[in-house]
Amino acid sequence: MSLNVGPQHPSTHGVLRLVVDMDGEYVVKVVPHMGYLHTGFEKTFEARTYQQGVTYAPRTDYLHSFSHELAYVLSVEKLLSAEIPERATTIRVILHELGRIHSHLVFFGTALMDLGAITLFFYCFREKEEVQNLFEDICGYRMNQGYFRVGGLSKDAPDGWAARVQKFVDSFDKHVDEYATMFQKNPIFLDRAAGVGVITTDLALDLGLTGPNLRASGIPLDTRKATPYCSYESYEFDVPTSTDGDSLARFNVRLQEFRESARIIRQALKRLRPGPVKDPNRKISLPPRAELETSMEAVIHHFKLVTEGFHPPVGEVYVPVESARGEVGYYIVSDGGSMPYRVKIRAPSFVNLQALEYACVGGQFADLITVLATMDPVLGDVDR
Repeated sequence: MSLNVGPQHPSTHGVLRLVVDMDGEYVVKVVPHMGYLHTGFEKTFEARTYQQGVTYAPRTDYLHSFSHELAYVLSVEKLLSAEIPERATTIRVILHELGRIHSHLVFFGTALMDLGAITLFFYCFREKEEVQNLFEDICGYRMNQGYFRVGGLSKDAPDGWAARVQKFVDSFDKHVDEYATMFQKNPIFLDRAAGVGVITTDLALDLGLTGPNLRASGIPLDTRKATPYCSYESYEFDVPTSTDGDSLARFNVRLQEFRESARIIRQALKRLRPGPVKDPNRKISLPPRAELETSMEAVIHHFKLVTEGFHPPVGEVYVPVESARGEVGYYIVSDGGSMPYRVKIRAPSFVNLQALEYACVGGQFADLITVLATMDPVLGDVDR
């Protein structure tokens, strides 16, 4: 029997269509059909100035949008050899890790719901709303923020924001304990997750998996450690791994990542000092509004940046960052103009989705839902 799963089914976590060949209750073949959420962002980037591209990056992965924002601006900044103030870098780290927590909260709430456990969804979304309140406080948007800028941030954090972040992370470990109590020893959950959808270490490497899906198969690869950015080499944190490679391991790795992200945020808050949040180079960053009233040169810079944008030197660049789903990177080619000549996004959900067929074939149909949930794809990330 051949079954269509999706693209409208809630368990596909977006508009993903799976054509599943069945032999009784067992899966013989799985073919993902993608493209229902294709946006053409990569080509759109090429028709916008570099600064305007910040609007599109977060919409690619709407659960951990700061990862795409960060990957994009870091690539452009490398082209420009921009100097990013320390305060801007530290705030980027805090938001990057809050975004990881936000994404994993949605993962736990929806993945457990797919298995029939509804309660955890409400607990996770309680904290998710708190994280989104912090996003809204700093930039006005709860999702698709577009807060980072090439050269720093669009504006500084408001007074009291760091204290509210501190209050959240101080209570968060207790909430993680609540989540663990609800599912880690539940016999029904363990039957549905342990030994289900095993991805071996060799297979994970062959397919190019990254993120929690790779680390759950025994490879402790984390871009924050392997190719540090935003001074991550100066932060103390562990990279949770497992050698089991099954759905349970993928759950547990993400659970441990909650604590590590909170640990990084605490360190970042301690080193947050007053200071500028934009590159002082007027060829990159807009001048302060007050300066426009007293400086004709500032008016000229403002006019040129808004109407035309800056012109990076000719070259190509790629800077990877570690998102909640794995390695995100923007390959950008500059021809010296005010818009990129070519933009290619390395989206982890797209690569990770390859593993679905290998992990599902031979298992029961009910296990397919478990495996897909623990792969944690975002379809904007897949289709772009």
